Amino acid sequence: MSQQISGPTLFNKRIFWDVNYEVFDYDKKAGFVIERVFDRGEVDDIRACRRYYGDDKIREVLTKAKWLSLPTIYLASALFNNKLTDYRCYNMGQLNPGHWSY
Repeated sequence: MSQQISGPTLFNKRIFWDVNYEVFDYDKKAGFVIERVFDRGEVDDIRACRRYYGDDKIREVLTKAKWLSLPTIYLASALFNNKLTDYRCYNMGQLNPGHWSY
């Protein structure tokens, strides 16, 4: 019999410093949690996230995210074996390049 992992014991509290960690609903806010864990979490947090939500759900959320850091996009691309251009935020970043450094 496998043991169900609950949200509050699943991730490091420092990732969710700005929410009430004890009453936060990790299933209703899955998109927020997945983006936050992949962007700010450590390896153990990402592994726990993959076990909790599954790769299909995570891939769906990350490819549709409005913003992720570039290292997070590269990590997700490597984990899920897809192209950088599969990520909405990568394509949006290419359309809005930063200022030139002189």
